[in-house]
Order: sequence, then C-alpha cells, then structure tokens
Amino acid sequence: MRKFTSILMVLVLAMATVFANGAYQTESVITDYTSDASPKYVFMFIGDGMSSPQTNSAQVFNGINEPGLIELDELTFTQFPVVGLQYTQDSTSFCPDSASTATSLSSGYKTHSGVIGMGVDRMTPGVTIAEMLHDKGWKIGIVSTVTINHATPAAYYAHIASRNDYYDIGLQMADSGFEYFAGGSVNKANDGDKSIYEVLADKGYLVTNDRDTILSLNGESGKVYAYSPVLQDDGAMPYAIDASADSLKLKDFVKKGIDVLYNETGFFMMVESGKIDWAGHANDAVANIGDTLAFDEAIEVAVNFAKQHPTETLIVVTGDHETGGMTIGYAATGYNTAFDILKNQKCSYVKFDSLVAEAKADGEFTFDDMMAMVEEYFGLVAPGESAVDEALVLNDYEYAKLQKAYEDDKSGNVDGYEESLLYGGYSPISVTLTHIINNKAGIGWTSYAHTGLPVPVYAFGEGAELFVGAYDNTEVALKLMDLTNAR
Repeated sequence: MRKFTSILMVLVLAMATVFANGAYQTESVITDYTSDASPKYVFMFIGDGMSSPQTNSAQVFNGINEPGLIELDELTFTQFPVVGLQYTQDSTSFCPDSASTATSLSSGYKTHSGVIGMGVDRMTPGVTIAEMLHDKGWKIGIVSTVTINHATPAAYYAHIASRNDYYDIGLQMADSGFEYFAGGSVNKANDGDKSIYEVLADKGYLVTNDRDTILSLNGESGKVYAYSPVLQDDGAMPYAIDASADSLKLKDFVKKGIDVLYNETGFFMMVESGKIDWAGHANDAVANIGDTLAFDEAIEVAVNFAKQHPTETLIVVTGDHETGGMTIGYAATGYNTAFDILKNQKCSYVKFDSLVAEAKADGEFTFDDMMAMVEEYFGLVAPGESAVDEALVLNDYEYAKLQKAYEDDKSGNVDGYEESLLYGGYSPISVTLTHIINNKAGIGWTSYAHTGLPVPVYAFGEGAELFVGAYDNTEVALKLMDLTNAR
C-alpha cells in the first residue's frame, strides 16, 4: 500500500504540472520529488545492448501467436510497477559504447566512448556508487556473463582512459577490495608480470572455477572470484542456448552472490548480461533472446530475495544502450511475425562457427556438407525439398544468398563494401543464416554496432518510484546515490 501511495503521488504531481503549465515538465516531477525510502540491499541489473526490441522479442518468443489470440509471455522485470526511460548518448556520440554508458550508470557523469570511470578530459577519475557504498561498509558484488574486466563491470570499480587496457583494469579489480566477483573469466589475465588470478589470490581472494566449490559459497567464504567452469568465446560464459543442463547459469551466480554478501549493514550487486550485446552485434536473435530469458531468471532470484526483505530491497533493471538496431517487423513478412520458426535454431552463431571449423578440418567442406548442417542446426532446407514447416523451405533469393556466403567464406571475400554490409565482419555462413531465419520470423536488424535508441528502466522495491519519467542515463546513478545516502 505504501508503494502504491508513493507512485500515485508522483503521478498526481505530474498531472498537476500538466494543468498548471499546459505542458508536461519532466524536471518538476523528477527533481522536486523526494522519497524517504532508504534501501540497504540494492540490485543493479544491466542487460548490455538491451532495449525494448530485445525485451519484447523475448516476450513474443514464448508468447501465443494464433489467429484471434495474440499474447506476450511477460518477463519478470517487465511487470515491475515502475518504468522509466533513459537516454544513452555520451560526450562523443549518440550511438555510445559500453564504457561510457556504464560509467554514466555507475558514476553519474558523461565521458568519451571507450573511457571507463574518468571525465571528459580522460584524466580525472570519478567515484562509483559501488566505491561510495563500500566506503560506508556495504559489501559489493560484481557479476557478468562476460569477462569481469570488460567495460560494463569494470565501470563499477575501475578508472582508466582505455577500456582495452584489460590487464591494468584487472589490477584495479584486485585493488577494489569488493567482496564478490563472479561469472566470466579475466580477459588477458596473463599480459603482465603476474597473472591477475595470482594478484587476486595475493589480495586475499578465493579464486575458483570449481562447480562444487562455487555452489558451497556462503557468508563465511571471504572475498571471492568465482568464474564459470565452462567458458566460450573470449573467456565468457556460454550463451544460454549452448549451455548444458548442469552448467552454472547467471541465476546461480546471483544466488551465490546473495549468500556471500548478505549482512545487516547492506550490499550492492551489479549484474550484467553481457552477451545480449554480443548476440546483437552478430545479429543472432535466438542467442539474444536466450540470454535475455536467462537474465530474467537471474532477476527473479533477486525478486525472491526482495520478498523476504520487502522494505529494505531495491531492484533496478536497465540496459546501457541498444545493439544491432533490432526490430520486430520485416518487409517480407508485412504485419506478421512467426517467432516459432526461431525455435528450429539449435545453437548460437559461435557454436555453429566452431562446428563448421571442425567440419572443414576433417577434409573438403562442400556446399552440400554445409546444407546438411544448415538443416540440422537451423531447420532450413533447399528450395523444392520438404520440411516439417513449409516456412523453413528457402526461397530462391535466400538460397542464392547462402550460396554466395559459402563461396565468400571459401575464398575469403569479405572485405568489399557489399560484403561488409552483408556480414559485418562475422562468418559469412553463420550471419547469413541468422539473417535468413530472423527475417522469416519477422525480425530485422540495421547495424552490427550500437544504436541511439533510448533504454527502459524498470524498478521494484524501496525508492522505485524515483525512476519514473524520462531522463539522462547519469540520473540512474545519481538517484541510487541519493536513495542510499552514498554521497
């Protein structure tokens, strides 16, 4: 009842502004409203590259698409009572990167793309909310499906002019003293005199990728770096679609994070689903959707914790930017979608690339060999052949695109202007396949990079009402700092 009253107060203030001034004045609602909430358990969930298209694609994927019955399968976080919208531009671009946007989300100021935790001069370090709260005695957790010295997780503990200085970022991670790091491994851990894992151990961290050890972590474990026993591309956790049934999932690392961090003073946990972004870059909708659904499962763990601590917990879910220019709707499908087609894709583009590489290593890799793999892992068949679903039969245009992709892959012809638009630097075969099956389902892409789409903010719990409205991404950090009395 208290939360409903608080949210209602915000809406009343907004309507009063409309009638008084004849226009909606965002500033009066966001800046002038103050909350007496003071959460002491704060979860910050970041879906890297995730905006409304990614979120709603996941809801459509498991929804109902029948004549006369169209229903979304709503995610946990899309049902949160408070929704806002944050603008993502940084000091150099309306299509920003993860370093600058995560810096805004963690520290409350703008900087250049590629810069972590420093101002626009690329020299002056700021202070992150995680660092502020750690100084107050809170325990801090940083979790990601990608490497923990990657841009987004690094923005909560590092201050460095280039996101590519992975070893130096790893050193700052060890120096942070944060109690819990988990998920992916360390990128370029051995680029210096001593492995980052050794540096962490020297700083008192339990460093482990043993499944049983990770599942036994608790409040007596001390400082921990726990990374996935199974890694995929560049040291990240596997895509959800590629993970085995007994693989550790993002939700497992969040659950163990709660076990390690819980205390009476408070904790802050930032959780990133980083490969939503990577799948967006590669235009692989199925991998993207799979990791968005796994992200939602991790958020559900936090919601269950919040139910046990309803007056002390705040959960904020957002993205740092959108990736790929993903959209629901494609020229060839008109007003229709057919997301059930996507369920015929059995693995991510990364896994498929590795399978193709294995096939090539075994000897001559013919077009017919490729088509056999296409049918096995994507369900697509050549024109004139039979399929379980007629929609999986390639038309002549799609078949010709696959033939070109095969020839370009074989010859290495990927550097031309047309090829750069077709493949974006990815494997011609796999990216052509994901484009074809995505388009058949009714999904389109505009880019292999980031876009300037605004990103929703979903909030639940103590102080959630402050996240209503539209605002700059820096406001996310500033609101959290105010709510936790961090500054």
